[in-house]
Amino acid sequence: MANSKRTLFLKRRLRVRNKLRKVNAGRPRLSVHRSNKNISVQLIDDVNGVTLASASTLEKDLGVVGKNNIEAAVKVGSAIAERAKKAGVEAAYFDRGGFLFHGKVKALADAAREGGLKI
Repeated sequence: MANSKRTLFLKRRLRVRNKLRKVNAGRPRLSVHRSNKNISVQLIDDVNGVTLASASTLEKDLGVVGKNNIEAAVKVGSAIAERAKKAGVEAAYFDRGGFLFHGKVKALADAAREGGLKI
């Protein structure tokens, strides 16, 4: 029986996250979630189990409410870099989840790097 898209996505997400945890111990995780309508990102400290900073297209002050395109991803990426600096985080590791590092996810990561966050 063939695997469904959802099953393959979940397997890929766990594979990516487990490999990253082994390599990047001690640094916070920059976790991305992309839906059909929005894109969001969180800076998570896995040791303490807390979210240090977050940004999303659902926030009205970013001016991209309900949009999920590359321009919105760039704004969210620059916002998370700014908020990470305020939280005192200089470096994190990029957890793309089960999403491919292409398009919106790549634009978000590049914008965060340009904002001064070391990924």
